Amino acid sequence: MKVEPILEEDYTPREDEPFMNKRQLAYFRKKLQDWKNGILEGNRDTIEGMQQGARNIPDIADRASEETDRALELRTRDRQRKLVAKIDAALRRIDDGSYGYCEETGEPISLKRLQARPIATLSLEAQERHERKEKVHRDD
Repeated sequence: MKVEPILEEDYTPREDEPFMNKRQLAYFRKKLQDWKNGILEGNRDTIEGMQQGARNIPDIADRASEETDRALELRTRDRQRKLVAKIDAALRRIDDGSYGYCEETGEPISLKRLQARPIATLSLEAQERHERKEKVHRDD
């Protein structure tokens, strides 16, 4: 069992410390785990709400509106399910030592980018190249 370093409450990774040191890895692990826990809690609340909210609404317009709301909520939850899979993949990368490095170039992903998108797998430059290439192929 790995022992994670203790993080101060206000710790934020800085550019002037070694990249992906134990403190940074512990910081991003906590950030990812907290994000995942929040999503899972929201999913539980949605399921409970849908189970309790299953009722027969006589007015057809009200029923249609409720069905639309449920469909939107289910689509949102599906996107979040996919996000949880990406969070789990990022946690595995922390474990295997590849977290924070671009999958395409092997270069470090900036701390700013990881702060904004902790599941990032590409550096900003590689992501922009990927999106340009995707746009070119999509226009065909």
